[in-house]
Amino acid sequence: MGPSGDKVSPELKDLVADTREKSENKVNDVLSKLKDLLDRKSLGNQRDLEACKQSLYSHGVLQYCSSSLRFSPAKIHGGYAALTQMADLLSTCCVGLGAFRDMEVFSHDFLPSVVESLLFLADRLMNRALRDKAHNEIIRLFRKVFDSIGWLLRAHTHLIHHVLRSKHYENIQICEDDDVSIVTVTMWNNIFRANGAVVAEMGNRALTDIMDDIVYKMSSSSNPVIGRAAVKTLVLIMDHSSSTHHLIHKRYRGLADLAVKDWRGKGFDSVLDQLIDHLRSDVPWRDTTESSEECVRAACIIQAAWRAHQTRKRLRKLPRAVSTLQRSFREKRRRQQEHTERHRAEEELRHQVCLRRQRAMRQFRQHQLHLMEILPAAQVERYLGELENKAAVLIQRVWRGHRERRSFQQHRYILRQHRAAVTLQRAILQFLKRRRAQRSILTPLKGPRGLTDRRRTELRQHIQEHLSLHPSSEGSVELHQRAQSLLHQHLIHRASDRAQEQHRQALLAQINTDLELLLNAPSLKDARAEDVNLFLSRSCPVATRARQSHNALMQSMRLPWWRTLGEESSSPEEPPRKDYDMDIESLYLGGN
Repeated sequence: MGPSGDKVSPELKDLVADTREKSENKVNDVLSKLKDLLDRKSLGNQRDLEACKQSLYSHGVLQYCSSSLRFSPAKIHGGYAALTQMADLLSTCCVGLGAFRDMEVFSHDFLPSVVESLLFLADRLMNRALRDKAHNEIIRLFRKVFDSIGWLLRAHTHLIHHVLRSKHYENIQICEDDDVSIVTVTMWNNIFRANGAVVAEMGNRALTDIMDDIVYKMSSSSNPVIGRAAVKTLVLIMDHSSSTHHLIHKRYRGLADLAVKDWRGKGFDSVLDQLIDHLRSDVPWRDTTESSEECVRAACIIQAAWRAHQTRKRLRKLPRAVSTLQRSFREKRRRQQEHTERHRAEEELRHQVCLRRQRAMRQFRQHQLHLMEILPAAQVERYLGELENKAAVLIQRVWRGHRERRSFQQHRYILRQHRAAVTLQRAILQFLKRRRAQRSILTPLKGPRGLTDRRRTELRQHIQEHLSLHPSSEGSVELHQRAQSLLHQHLIHRASDRAQEQHRQALLAQINTDLELLLNAPSLKDARAEDVNLFLSRSCPVATRARQSHNALMQSMRLPWWRTLGEESSSPEEPPRKDYDMDIESLYLGGN
């Protein structure tokens, strides 16, 4: 019989029989039967559903469901998904039972154990999510379990204190994963939004614990989802409880500045403005000394917590860091030893080379002194003079090599340009030569176009007929041979004449270019060192001839006046033509 005196249905009897075994193998059967039973009862009236839930509690089905949440998922078909579905059905059955005889025991004994089992399952799912690759699926089940807990807390608000005192909830609180933080903050937001009277019914101790967790997640995370849920939850708490204003102002000083600095422009500015208005309005009066002491104490607590966190992180990384440090130290010491040994070997080799050189030099000097003792006195001075000449020649050769290398380094760009120009000219000349050869091969002397064999035969017959009618004389034969020889000579000399014409055109172009450079040349007052490169010839014969002409001109300018008397022209109208004028003319014509 149920609590209301009705008969127990066969479905419920089968369910009760499965739960009496307390076995992990019956979890899936109990789950399917319980789901079917609740689906059928939900189609009827509300009183039948309440009676069904009361019967499930009185016959121990709900107790079995609560204890099954602690079973090992590996022994259950479906694993965590089946346990999560069981948690959802259990929270549904624990809400809306109505009034019955064992209501006191149900509220104060059974429901706290249910909440503890749900938190145990959530803690297990959180640990699995942190170390499993299927993170998203486990987080979805974790969120579903917390939805079941939120459903229970909205209907039975006295269970909030049991949740806050649970060690499993504390483990979930200290987790720094963003997905876990989003689920916990969202649960409190849904509870306070669904039932605002819960804020007034809770004590300051519970509200302080909840707000500490929310403010910590708000200040330590940069996820906008966490920030939005945290801000909305704080706004709901301050809207439904006026006594929390003083508590928040006293406990969380600087929260408004933190919210503006970290969460402005993240997509929920309207809700953030409400929170800032609450925090900056009705600020209670406080003593300056007390405020400074509290700030110092709060700063010390924050610093201690942060240093402890950093120390724990360093301790976790210490074994790997020590092994890395040892490996790097050994590698560095090995490199230093190799470098020291190599340096010692090089120093020893260098010392041996110096010793051998000194020994060889000493032997050479001794040999020289011995030879000088053997030589007669008259030949010693000549020998020393030869040595001095050889030393002077060696010094001069070294100095000239150094000077030429330095000059080469300074004029490297000009030399590179010269080599590039020579390379381009060589390539162009070879290309033109190949084109002329191809043109001469592809276009030989051909006969008239369009002649066929038949037409050629007809023309040959006409020629034979003409020759038979008009026999040739000896004069016409000689004239024909002379014409053939002239045509042959013309064809032979045509290629050479064409090359000379091209050479002549190139010389004229060079002369015109040089004339333009001379006309556009700056004055000596405005001339720079870079302008000299414009008048340097890239042809060695031309540069040599120009140098000779310049030397001849300078020598003629340095001659005395009486040396030029015999070179004057007899005609006063015609100026004298000197040797350097002829040299300059021959410079542009390629020589005499």
